[in-house]
Amino acid sequence: MKHNPKIPKTLQEAIRHFSDEQVCIDTVAAMRWPHGKPDCPACGRTEHYYLATQKRWKCKECWKQFSVKVGTIFEDSPLSLTKWLPAMWMLVSCKNGISSYELGGALGISQNSAWFMLHRLRLALQERPLVKLGGSGNSVEVDETFIGGKARNMHVSERKRRITGTGTKDKTAVMGILERGGKIRTTVVPNRKKHELQSQVRKHVEAGTALYSDALLSYEGLATDYAHQVVDHAVQYVDGCVHTNGLENFWSLLKRGISGTYVSVEPFHLFRYLDEQAFRFNNRKVGDRKMTNAERFQIALSQVSGKRLTFASAIGKGDEKQAF
Repeated sequence: MKHNPKIPKTLQEAIRHFSDEQVCIDTVAAMRWPHGKPDCPACGRTEHYYLATQKRWKCKECWKQFSVKVGTIFEDSPLSLTKWLPAMWMLVSCKNGISSYELGGALGISQNSAWFMLHRLRLALQERPLVKLGGSGNSVEVDETFIGGKARNMHVSERKRRITGTGTKDKTAVMGILERGGKIRTTVVPNRKKHELQSQVRKHVEAGTALYSDALLSYEGLATDYAHQVVDHAVQYVDGCVHTNGLENFWSLLKRGISGTYVSVEPFHLFRYLDEQAFRFNNRKVGDRKMTNAERFQIALSQVSGKRLTFASAIGKGDEKQAF
């Protein structure tokens, strides 16, 4: 079997290209095993037979069979890769996301299947940060916002269940840390108290970094470790280089997607939507040029291995969490 690493450039080309199951298998295999030989998930050996009629490999050492889906977000899915790969393409290229209703209709699958598929794809988009943001000569913005369904968009019964107070009482707090000219990291936080917010900053931002925030009192005390400056939004939004406009832009994109595409997101699943939006935001450019959909797709596909989301975890009966 020969690997076919060719990646289409447009959605139309992607649908045509990935209409062949063997092409899909070759594409995923080329990303998983760039050396050209699949690793047996049972024993790790690379000597095998390819069973073309079954579209799977058989290890010469332990004699166990395995498909390209094993050990990835696709594992145990009854859906063909001819549906998975176009779905991934659409998710990473649609600026405001794609709903399970839209995806189900486009792929010819049920809305429930599309919902679970999207959550598994969001897991592939989740990044595991290895180094801190900022450092010498770099600037970092920190900010928080609240996410919650709008009462006017809810059915009466749903409104009674979810709206129990006023203001931010029924909303979920989200924190963002953005390196200017670099990447963003987001997470759901239990509250906006000093200990919670400052522990996140110290966990993800290099000491000595130029740090910008609003005038929230929870950020007081960070000046001991950072070149911390504050802009009071009650007075102004920009004071020279002191602002959080980069994060405000991200929050705008996030809320537009949630309100316009997904309409209402349960707090339990919110971190997955943060991962989705952060992935598109972090992969919008390569240097000074705009990143193509094909490049974003390749990055997403390269992250499918070693991740597994079961339906039990997706509905809250497992322990899979955000990497942030």
